[in-house]
Amino acid sequence: MMKRFNFNAATKAMLGAGLLSLLLAGCGGSDGKDGEDGKPGVVGVNIDTTPTLKVSFTNATIDAGKVTVDFTLENANGVAVLGLNKDHDIRFGIAQLSHVTVATEDPAKPADRGYQWQAYINAKKEPGTVPSGVDNLNPSAQYQANVEAAAKCDTCLVDHGDGNYSYTYQANIANVANVTEPLAITYSAEATQRATLELELPQLAANAHFDWQPSTGKTEGIQTRNVVSITACYTCHQPESLELHGGRRVDIENCASCHTATSGDPESGNSIEFTYMIHAIHKGGERHTFDETGAEVPAPYKIVGYGGKVIDYGKVGFPLKPAADCAACHVEGAGAPANADLFKADLSNQACIGCHTEKPSAHHSSSDCVACHNATEPYNGTGSAAKRHGDVLKAYTETKAMGIKFTNVGVNDTGKITFDVQVVDKDGNAIDKAFVNQSSRVVVAWDSDKDYPSYADASYSNRRIALSEGTYNEANKTYSLTGTKFSLPADANGKTFELWSTLEVCFNNGGYGVADIVMTDCSADSVSKVAVKQAPYHFVWKDTGVDNTAKAATRRDIIDATKCQGCHNQEIHHYDNGVNCQTCHTSDKTLKSDANYPGGKIPTSFAWKAHEREGHYLKYAGVQSGTVLKTDCATCHTVDKANVITGIALGRQPNRTWRYGDINNNGADIWVSSDAGACLSCHQKYLSDATKSHIETNGGILNGSSAADVQTRASESCATCHTPAQLSKVHGN
Repeated sequence: MMKRFNFNAATKAMLGAGLLSLLLAGCGGSDGKDGEDGKPGVVGVNIDTTPTLKVSFTNATIDAGKVTVDFTLENANGVAVLGLNKDHDIRFGIAQLSHVTVATEDPAKPADRGYQWQAYINAKKEPGTVPSGVDNLNPSAQYQANVEAAAKCDTCLVDHGDGNYSYTYQANIANVANVTEPLAITYSAEATQRATLELELPQLAANAHFDWQPSTGKTEGIQTRNVVSITACYTCHQPESLELHGGRRVDIENCASCHTATSGDPESGNSIEFTYMIHAIHKGGERHTFDETGAEVPAPYKIVGYGGKVIDYGKVGFPLKPAADCAACHVEGAGAPANADLFKADLSNQACIGCHTEKPSAHHSSSDCVACHNATEPYNGTGSAAKRHGDVLKAYTETKAMGIKFTNVGVNDTGKITFDVQVVDKDGNAIDKAFVNQSSRVVVAWDSDKDYPSYADASYSNRRIALSEGTYNEANKTYSLTGTKFSLPADANGKTFELWSTLEVCFNNGGYGVADIVMTDCSADSVSKVAVKQAPYHFVWKDTGVDNTAKAATRRDIIDATKCQGCHNQEIHHYDNGVNCQTCHTSDKTLKSDANYPGGKIPTSFAWKAHEREGHYLKYAGVQSGTVLKTDCATCHTVDKANVITGIALGRQPNRTWRYGDINNNGADIWVSSDAGACLSCHQKYLSDATKSHIETNGGILNGSSAADVQTRASESCATCHTPAQLSKVHGN
């Protein structure tokens, strides 16, 4: 539709005069030609205000050792981002993927170390401030790969005005071979080169990389070294928690091309080569070595950061045990990186030593691990690294195929629950007593669709029954167990019950001369005891046993157990049959002494352990590296298809009470209402007077004298404002 315009009289007069003058000018001899059309204006957004940014390299060339790269900046909608200049914090790196060999005692057989990134830009760093009183630090000068800042060159960065940019490196990569300091790198046009970019703005950071072969210009079908995807890291880490070096470095490809084999931390003397560093960090508290006497001693990986701050990765809790499950990070199959199986090639001593450390000659004559642990010519009795790691995991693989079979649930003459149980193999055949740990247990619970029995009604220590406490039928390999230490609830009829197995099967350990891992008599020396993984048996109670006509009620999904296993691997802490910690660690379980916590006592509920204990609260209370941000509830809780938290809902269980220690009164028992107690599992140490007043004003109880006292007085209205969506938002989702 044509737009209509209204003009007042003065405007009309002015327009009329203007038109008349144009007509007169035309009569005076105009050539009648229109002017040329101007160039279309560039549609774009300014770099200083864009909330999103994507960087993409488009080309790279090398002329007499001078590297020039072309790249584009766009926002999330594909609109050009304009205005980048050298004074923005933009930096560039350049590295070569070189085939590395090292000399051996036989000059004709150099050891193949595969393809490794070698950075052209390096610096030699002397130790700065070295903290005193910290063990396992060995200060020494170290080389460190680096990047160059565009701000140091007035002409290197070129803005083409349309979201396209070019940058010519200050470093000449053809000249690096002619120096001895800091490092000599010989440029080869046949080798894969990698250009990297890191741009940090006040509102965001962006990284990019570009791999190409200069001799052909190819970017596909060239040598690569892409082993691990950062999506595997995101199984445990939130993306923002891996924005390192002050938040400017976010892509794993940039990390790998800078954390090279020649890079180290001068204050600690430790290597920061990528494979070494990642393995050493994730070995965590399990990392150890041996002294000259053969005694095992801790060897946590430590780095000294800016300002002399020590980051002790000995507090890292992943993976707890067994640490040999390479597949936790090295994910293969569809969508995996091009070189995902490289870890099986047995080329890197650094990867081995990162976990296992360099051991004194009393244990190993050499730190050349792959000389013996390789897939082609393994030393007799050892096998390849893949086999040795597989040995550790085979028992877990075997028990996954096993099962637990419960039958004949009932009561005896004294009103105690009784039941039979078998451990069965993959074919359903009962396993002999000799291979089953007689100290392992079955845990009984009820109200498993709610919050399990209260600690006052039946403590978990009384609800667990060891096989050794029952009788064994040799003929059918069946255990008959009785819950003698607790009473069934008076209102048992209609309740959902649970029999949860923590039964373990014994296996021999891997090691020198071990041909295979098999089930082993539990009385043998140094056996591994591995829990059989099976979901609890749920049933509805009626009179004297199972009501076969009733369907067991299920508990609302609160946490996603697969996420727990994703970080923790096969073992979490104890009773490692999946994630059923809440059957024992109820909200009112007793306190435990801990001098490091205000008041000297800590709760032992599952919520408190999951939210607050070491390994789960690393940003503030643990390693303080910031690399795991557990405030993102989606790390553990269930989510829907839109990644909206479904596992959090206040007001769900108003009769639940929590037992806490009074941090101002030597840890004396205090009882807390349902929703408030869930919040305290993270926030107790940081609770302000204003927050306490807010909780109590809205019906929460923080100072109950007993569970009954709380249940009498509590009238929480938290759910009115604190919806799951709101809680997710304030916790970083």
